[in-house]
Amino acid sequence: MSAKYYTQFLLTDVNYHDGNEFSGVVELSRPMEKDTDVHDIEAVLAKNFDLHRDAVKLVSWSRLH
Repeated sequence: MSAKYYTQFLLTDVNYHDGNEFSGVVELSRPMEKDTDVHDIEAVLAKNFDLHRDAVKLVSWSRLH
């Protein structure tokens, strides 16, 4: 079961310094656990941009119903 989330995050990688803030809907193949750590969410986002987790700073994250 997939799950959609509205998210806002910053990419701190040097390749994104001019346009580093992103927001929108992210769809995952399964819902995140309720006790998911911010670092886990940043890791998922970073993986989609082919970056290290340290290159992503989560601003907000909320599940859409």
